[in-house]
Amino acid sequence: MQEALEKWSIDLMTSIIPNVYNIIVRINDKLVGELTAKGYAEPTEEAKKAAKKGEAPKTKLDNMRIIDNGVVHMARMATYASSYVNGVAAIHTQILKDDTLKEWYELYPERFQNKTNGVTQRRWLGLCNPELSEFITDLIGKKWVRNLDDLKRLEKKIGNEQIDKFNGIKYLKKKQLSEFIQKHDHVYIDPDFMFDIQVKRLHEYKRQLMNAFSIMAIYFRLKEGKLPNFTPTAFIFGAKAAPGYRRAKAIIKYINEIANLVNNDPDVNNKMKVVFVSNYNVSYAEKIIPAADIHEQISTAGTEASGTSNMKFMINGAVTIGTWDGANIEIAENAGVENEYIFGARVEEINELKKNYDPKKLYESNDEMKRVIDTLIDGRFSDGGKTGEGSFAELHDSLLKGAPWHPADHYFILRDLPEYIETKIRVNNDYKDRRGFAWKCLMNTAHSGQFSSDRTILQYATELWKVK
Repeated sequence: MQEALEKWSIDLMTSIIPNVYNIIVRINDKLVGELTAKGYAEPTEEAKKAAKKGEAPKTKLDNMRIIDNGVVHMARMATYASSYVNGVAAIHTQILKDDTLKEWYELYPERFQNKTNGVTQRRWLGLCNPELSEFITDLIGKKWVRNLDDLKRLEKKIGNEQIDKFNGIKYLKKKQLSEFIQKHDHVYIDPDFMFDIQVKRLHEYKRQLMNAFSIMAIYFRLKEGKLPNFTPTAFIFGAKAAPGYRRAKAIIKYINEIANLVNNDPDVNNKMKVVFVSNYNVSYAEKIIPAADIHEQISTAGTEASGTSNMKFMINGAVTIGTWDGANIEIAENAGVENEYIFGARVEEINELKKNYDPKKLYESNDEMKRVIDTLIDGRFSDGGKTGEGSFAELHDSLLKGAPWHPADHYFILRDLPEYIETKIRVNNDYKDRRGFAWKCLMNTAHSGQFSSDRTILQYATELWKVK
């Protein structure tokens, strides 16, 4: 994300940390000297052609200076001054090489490595899910606590008896979460419902808004009798937004408006519930994650560096509904793509779409999508302002008109939404086969060994720090 590639004003730096800025100047001078000696200050062939058309010629150096156009580029300085540059999932590393740090990869290919993130099973299984931990230990012993790869042995130990026991544990964790939510957020969720969960930082690229739209689509279908065999489902959200991120806060408000509509509608509230838990934090996550049947990892392809909540859910026996992005790819490759629910445009298609994307055309051509998106402005929900003028209207405009700082629908919600809705319906239908669905869940647990932070740290120690 561009906001993660920090850029700091020279004026700010010289006023607060002038001595540090002087050191950065020296680093930049050294970089410029080295790259000039390598010919990076010479116009490229493409730049020479552009110059003939009257355009200012560009050089490779123009995209690599640490101090450029009045700001200090921190990512450039980090790349230049570091021994290694690590992506934290396979697709993330490839994007760094192909796009974000392309010039640097061409200069220092030996520095670029992949170290997929991990999570600690001692907290995210042992501590927060003692019942599943005991179930696993009874089947394969305790070695998994220190060597998560040992979970692979589960696959040969699972039959109908073990699947039924797993389903019993999952029900218990859902019951515990239901009681906790009722106590803290005053919303009752029937533990017999399927639990569909999206918990993570609130950001447009993570597309909680698309999830909200899909819930509205399901709501309308239920109201109109178009989903007669719908498995009752609880849609659970947890997130916090950055203090000044107004659009993210508008999305939180919109989801809570949907919750108020759904939970108070007797036509549907025996089939669906929506809750946005308050003050989502690690303690809440320890109760939410073990209770999930499915978890949502629906970022626009190419935007999620890795994700770690997806790993926590996987270890605890939940299936992923997600895009081909971040560590979702490696999760699907390990557990089997047949045991996940993958949808949406992939990076290659997204890159092509950026050249000529018309979300308004998609909006006008799909009545269901138009209907759910228009709930932002049709007066059904209140954002505290005048209908058509407040934060919900700004969200609507961001999708169809864009903003001065981004094109319309820059995270391609309208491209993926129809396929996403149908994928959620497919998951809902598959859940009716409780043993078949539990098998998918257990295959996620059994193949989660790669996603231990023990493995990640060991790779850093042996491959980067050369610890013996």
